[in-house]
Amino acid sequence: MVFITGGARSGKSRYAQLLALEHSPRPIYVATARLWDEEFRERVDRHRQDRDERWTTWEEEKFLSRLPLEGRTAVIDCVTLWITNFFSDAAYDIDACFASCKVEIDALLEQQAFLIVISNEIGMGMHSDTAAGRKFTDLQGWVNQYLAARADNVILMISGIPLTVK
Repeated sequence: MVFITGGARSGKSRYAQLLALEHSPRPIYVATARLWDEEFRERVDRHRQDRDERWTTWEEEKFLSRLPLEGRTAVIDCVTLWITNFFSDAAYDIDACFASCKVEIDALLEQQAFLIVISNEIGMGMHSDTAAGRKFTDLQGWVNQYLAARADNVILMISGIPLTVK
């Protein structure tokens, strides 16, 4: 697994897609987002336009380990939106969310696949002014640490430049 993290618009998705195409002529793009509103739907549509006919797109909001990824190359985009689904479904219970995420990550990594997992570093910015926002930032940090510990490679994207961390 390659874990790619960084700030918003740091080039994570573009870099992940290039890496995937280096490993497979027909990679899979796993979209984890829920379409919350029209503005977000437009963002998703822009992301779709970044991928050509070589890509197969699958949508899965929570249960990534159920996807048949064995022997495939897959970009999972992104962890932040993925854990948002657990967070909202569990009524902001970060302990339950973290436990569920760890179970899914462990099961996903049992598959023999080349996984490129994208996340955000949201803890490097301003602190949220809401309790739910602070809980989510903690959850994101814990999940990122869990993924990074299990990753073969960790890349931090800064202004479109990949920096190898691990």
